Amino acid sequence: MCKCPQMTGRPESVSLRFRRICLDLPEVEERPSHGAPTFFIRGKVSFATLREHGHHDIEFPFFVCAAPPGVQGALVMGRPDCFFVPAYVGHRGWVGVRLDRGVGWAEIEDLCEDAYRSVAPKRLLGELDAYRD
Repeated sequence: MCKCPQMTGRPESVSLRFRRICLDLPEVEERPSHGAPTFFIRGKVSFATLREHGHHDIEFPFFVCAAPPGVQGALVMGRPDCFFVPAYVGHRGWVGVRLDRGVGWAEIEDLCEDAYRSVAPKRLLGELDAYRD
């Protein structure tokens, strides 16, 4: 179970809320990738993966997501207790986000939307902007 006050509750509530955030974006679908819930745009391009129970030698809950250029470095340097460079996708600028630290749901929503915007086609960005207005 997560220790962060913003994440208290049953572990299932973390995955359900994270899924809702990602699936609320235009043309997103979820399917497992490497054993974890992963979120794809139009079934092709992924933008976030949830590792609610850790993975390999990482024993804390986290997710990884795409990030705009320069954001990974800024987050990791600014708050290394919450953000990290993840294995496998870190070289592409993705960021790891610990779910057992002080990252709240509003920030998670922003990170997921930024991840989506980093890889989504322009037409879908227009849909998202129209939906947000």
